[in-house]
Amino acid sequence: MTTHTELPSMQESLLDVADKKIFVAETGEGPPVLLLHGGGPGASGVSNYARNIAELAKEYRVIVPDLPGYGRSTKGVDGADPFGYLADTIRALLDRLGLDKAHLVGNSYGGACALRLALDTPDRVDRMVLMGPGGIGTTRALPTPGLNSLLNYYSGDGPSRLKLEKFIRNYLVFNAADVPDSVIDARYQDSIDPDVVAAPPLRRPSGPNALRTLWKMDFTRDKRLARLPVPTLVLWGAADKVNRPSGGPMLAGRMPNCDLYEVANTGHWVQFERAELFNRLCADFLAGRR
Repeated sequence: MTTHTELPSMQESLLDVADKKIFVAETGEGPPVLLLHGGGPGASGVSNYARNIAELAKEYRVIVPDLPGYGRSTKGVDGADPFGYLADTIRALLDRLGLDKAHLVGNSYGGACALRLALDTPDRVDRMVLMGPGGIGTTRALPTPGLNSLLNYYSGDGPSRLKLEKFIRNYLVFNAADVPDSVIDARYQDSIDPDVVAAPPLRRPSGPNALRTLWKMDFTRDKRLARLPVPTLVLWGAADKVNRPSGGPMLAGRMPNCDLYEVANTGHWVQFERAELFNRLCADFLAGRR
């Protein structure tokens, strides 16, 4: 299995995008693919896709941004429409890179970003791969224990390494031993950046417009989903404790060009836990080989 020490050398840039600084790492040549990371505490693009970048770069130009609020990018996310805010930023990044269209690969929060971007501007997305994306059926059931653990990280007694380790080992993955201590240590340090603690990028909607925000954040309420032409592959861990695996059939039943692959003995982090399978399926799907 690919490890964190086998990342290729990557070109790093801090780009001016829509009045923000967006950190981007890239490598490889070929059709452009943006890898959009999840929203857990301390997440960042390269760390999220450490087991995938080298393999995908054999065939694609792999572009890995840190989403707003994470890593080395500008902190803060518009709480009134977080998925729209992320999508607008990534669309502006495509403009900044001179790309009319690109493949999008999104895990969890990044999957919600990719899906919203595709719904708003389908002409900008070639093909799309979503892994346990956020915003699927979220108004139709109570939050999962895993999602509650994620959303409570900055509340109560505040962030701690113990809280982060519990989230990652108990809820993020199927096999807790698959995550090295070094990954948790690095994510914890990033999660306690003072700017992040002051404005956590992933929070429960609150205030007088909270219900409107919640409704907007559930893609199964969006009628455009049934008309979305973008060919999409949805990968969902059968043991996902953060976003319910039932979201997979919800998407496949609503989207006209959606393939669904449920991955056995796998949690929320398909691209990390089942890297070899993910890399093969992703590369083949984006190339139109399946």
